Amino acid sequence: MCETSAINRRNRKGCLSEEFYRWSDEPFEEMDSTIAVQQFIQQTIRRDPSNIDEILSAPEGQEEGGWKYEHLRQFCLELNRLAVKLQTECSAQTCTQMTATEQWIFLCAAHKTPKECPAIDYTRHTLDGAACLLNSNKYFPSRVTIKESSVAKLGSVCRRVYRIFSHAFFHHKTLFDEFENQMFLCKRFTAFVIKYNLMSKDNLIVPIVGLDTTAATGETEA
Repeated sequence: MCETSAINRRNRKGCLSEEFYRWSDEPFEEMDSTIAVQQFIQQTIRRDPSNIDEILSAPEGQEEGGWKYEHLRQFCLELNRLAVKLQTECSAQTCTQMTATEQWIFLCAAHKTPKECPAIDYTRHTLDGAACLLNSNKYFPSRVTIKESSVAKLGSVCRRVYRIFSHAFFHHKTLFDEFENQMFLCKRFTAFVIKYNLMSKDNLIVPIVGLDTTAATGETEA
């Protein structure tokens, strides 16, 4: 009888960064876990972060609400990397407001009454707020089945975190380009909100080569 050795998909303590995730892909139907969707999304991103269509294509039978929820969680995780990079040149002194061009000034919703914040504080507050909502047992008690009333909250999160991209693009272009050329995160996020109508085209102000942002028909600003 032939025995097959199990693949241990875990980064060993002390391994080098170039040795991370050095294991074969696992088919989605064999992922026996409540976080299988997250694992599948991350696995597809690692394979080729520039293949947006493949990353956003849900496995057969996957519930749409859960698919959108897990993608938004992943976007927030990766946006933390952009936030860390922004800290090298975006400060309360250099960027006193959360702006994107001279036409857009955003108020921070993390305060009792929404008010202006330095851009880097707005970024931190927004990602912290998104994490609190997406990990809320009240709105998302399960990562397998998502209530429609909870799915409806995802659009608001998308609009707020998108402002991080827009500030970085218009005010820290060199840093943005360096990050985007490696991660393709803004392009993937824009394709995601267009595909699921989560944002209005009027709010998609970062130009993305190869994407038609006029196709977006999502919710208006809030």
